[in-house]
Amino acid sequence: MEDLKYADAYSEVLSILQYISLEEYNKIPKSKLELFEKNYNKDYDFQYNPNKTLEEQNVSEIARTIIAILFRDYWATDEQKRKILLKENYDNDIEKEKIRQKYNIDNIFKRENRNKIIEKDDISDNIAIAEYKPSIFKKFIDKIKSIFYKN
Repeated sequence: MEDLKYADAYSEVLSILQYISLEEYNKIPKSKLELFEKNYNKDYDFQYNPNKTLEEQNVSEIARTIIAILFRDYWATDEQKRKILLKENYDNDIEKEKIRQKYNIDNIFKRENRNKIIEKDDISDNIAIAEYKPSIFKKFIDKIKSIFYKN
């Protein structure tokens, strides 16, 4: 399933790359282009319209990411690369902070979590514990054992 998503994205990227200038196209390493050509979905028909945005044409998120990486690595000016990298670092820091907050040890035992634990305990208090009563057969076996094993 994932392979098909990437194959479709490669098809979209190849269709989009047909509309860039030859100078920009030649900046992309041949190995990347060969990867796209080798792995694209031949059955997927995507027609790119250069007069519309990527969002208006329902370009997949994977294809948009590939185009963004191509722009960052091969077409962007030094100033654009710097801004893109700053934005990526900022986004990564925010994501790390969210994860840190979610799994922070100090937050694990906050009041709301204790309430959830108490609610679970209340539920278990409402369940009656059945008393174990040995069967008649078990009582009979135990009686026989007690007779034979008396000292």
